[in-house]
Amino acid sequence: MTAAQPELAPSGSEVLNLQRGGPTVQRIMLGTRLRRLRESLGITRDTAAASIRASDAKLCRMELGRVGFKARDIADLLTLYGVQEADVRQEYLDSVRRANEPGWWRAYGDAFPSWFEQHLGLEEAASLIRTYEVQFVPGLLQTRAYAEAVVRLGHPIAAPESVQRRVELRMTRQALLTAPDAPRLWVVVDEAALRRPLGGRDVMRDQLAHLIETAALPNVTLQVLPFHVGGHAAAGGPVTILRFPVPDLPDVVYLEQLSSALYVDKPEEVDHYLSVMDRLSLVATPAADSVAFLEQVLRDS
Repeated sequence: MTAAQPELAPSGSEVLNLQRGGPTVQRIMLGTRLRRLRESLGITRDTAAASIRASDAKLCRMELGRVGFKARDIADLLTLYGVQEADVRQEYLDSVRRANEPGWWRAYGDAFPSWFEQHLGLEEAASLIRTYEVQFVPGLLQTRAYAEAVVRLGHPIAAPESVQRRVELRMTRQALLTAPDAPRLWVVVDEAALRRPLGGRDVMRDQLAHLIETAALPNVTLQVLPFHVGGHAAAGGPVTILRFPVPDLPDVVYLEQLSSALYVDKPEEVDHYLSVMDRLSLVATPAADSVAFLEQVLRDS
């Protein structure tokens, strides 16, 4: 083993953070560590892929944490990379086991598209979630009745059982806001989402009251972007940025579309979206005043 390699074994605190991160983050972190180890040795991706009887594309997906891992493949890569110490090899193989464990959301596998699974895992592991919504109240802050109205709007011919499964998934996601070590949620919601009576007047009034109540949580910051602001930096649509407690895990930007999603993690692109979110937060109504804004919308409804 070369002198540089021991640095790639995580410290005790980093292992703890990885164990709490869930399988999605486990895969990303393990892939990152394997890529850094390969690059530190000057081994090409083609050579590494050949050692595990895989294509260059498959190894790329492994290093990005977008696929599961086989213990045999990781063992062969570690041998190629000269990692011989039994305890270090075992730590990597333990990471494989954790990365392949099913997340709680697998029980709802019939209730979400495959492209949404990564978001569920990242959301579960995030320490900070920043989101801007223009059309709907953010999913983490929706009431059951409002969530059902949103689901029915997007899936107008879905069976009642399917609708309820999707709603249950959304309600289960929300548990993370009041869990131990809950993430910080920083929301900027467009006034349009507050004025649109989705689900009817009573449903919307209950939703507004829920937003006011949720804004009082110590880990929730809620700002309203009022109509009078006019044009703004995020006019293109909703944006979510997730940040994690593990230092080596970069921020991820989640951009949901009608039938797919983009996950952006290139530093220069992430920095652009961070700048957009910062500008939105500056022009939006401050959090303390946003509660009063919500109360006024509730009175008007």
